Amino acid sequence: MSDTPVIGVLALQGDVREHLIALASADALARPVRRPEELAEVDGLVLPGGESTTMSKLAALFGMLDPLRERIAAGMPVYGTCAGMILLADKILDPRSGQETLGGIDMIVRRNAFGRQNESFEAAVEVAGIGGGPVEGVFIRAPWVESVGAGAKVIAEHGGHIVAVRQRNALATSFHPELTGDHRLHAYFTEMVRAAG
Repeated sequence: MSDTPVIGVLALQGDVREHLIALASADALARPVRRPEELAEVDGLVLPGGESTTMSKLAALFGMLDPLRERIAAGMPVYGTCAGMILLADKILDPRSGQETLGGIDMIVRRNAFGRQNESFEAAVEVAGIGGGPVEGVFIRAPWVESVGAGAKVIAEHGGHIVAVRQRNALATSFHPELTGDHRLHAYFTEMVRAAG
C-alpha cells in the first residue's frame, strides 16, 4: 500500500457521498464498494449510516455478506457509523426479522436507542485518541452500545451510554461525523488503515 490508502464506502444504501468526501479530505483514495471484486481492491472500508436491516438484506442480495465477514475477520480495518455500528456488533439486542450482522466488535448494540427520527440531535462528544477537543456528533435514530466484551475498548460515552468503540482494526460510532464537516474521525480511521498496511 502506498502512503495514500484506498478506502471503500459500502454503497448499498445510506449516506455514502458524505463519507467519500470526508475520506478524501483525510488524504485517502475513497471509492464506493458494491461488489465483492470492488471489496477486494480496498485497504479499509466504511460502513455508513442508513437502515441496518435494509443494508444487511442488500449485502446478502449483492453476494457481499460472506466476503465482508471474511475480510473483517482477516483484519481489514473497518469503520461503522450508526447503522454501520449495528452491522459490526457481534450481537443486536432487538434484531428485526432477517437482520444479520457482519460481526467484528465484541459488543451488544440496541437499535434506535436514542429515539425516533424526530428525536435526532447534535452533541459534542469527547473521543479518546482524537485531539483538538470534542467532535460534533449527529445522532439520527442512533443505536447505543449496551455492553462490550473484553476485547473491545470504549472510546466515547454520551449521557451515560457508550457511543464509540474500538477493537483492534474495527471502529464504530453511534453518531454521524461525516455530516458535520469535522473530519478528524475519518483522519483517525485513515491512520488505522495506514498502520494496518
